Amino acid sequence: AQQGRVREKAYGKQKIYFADQEQLPAASDAELRRLDGEIATRSAQLQVLQQSCRHMEAELKDLNSSMTTPEMAREIEALRKDCASYAEKLERIKSATNHVTPEEKEKVCREQQLYRREWRRRKRMATDLLDAILEGYPKSKKQFFEEVGIETDEDHGVALPAAV
Repeated sequence: AQQGRVREKAYGKQKIYFADQEQLPAASDAELRRLDGEIATRSAQLQVLQQSCRHMEAELKDLNSSMTTPEMAREIEALRKDCASYAEKLERIKSATNHVTPEEKEKVCREQQLYRREWRRRKRMATDLLDAILEGYPKSKKQFFEEVGIETDEDHGVALPAAV
């Protein structure tokens, strides 16, 4: 600073040193335009390189997440074994002689429908009867069910089967 190469500025207790720009040669307008053009060219190159880098990183991520050749071979072998077991199971089912006839299937479906209808009818009757009793009962429905010992379908997680 005493020799004049750097300048010193004091900000309170702090001092800042920086190069004295008056000693540097001044750049001409042509040189400044050339430097601006070079900055623009380098910025464009940077953009191209960053885009290329992002593309390569995405490709690397895809390649790292995909299976390797030995893993693929093991997966293919496992799938072939599954396919063979399913083909064998299908063959056993096709060759079975105890098929259900359409008449038997229809009979079972009719019986299920009858039982489901009866279940609904009886549940509705029981619900109506219990609601009539609960109209004059001073406690809650839950307390009444506990006192009497009534267990509902919902208590046991049972639901009415869907129509077939």
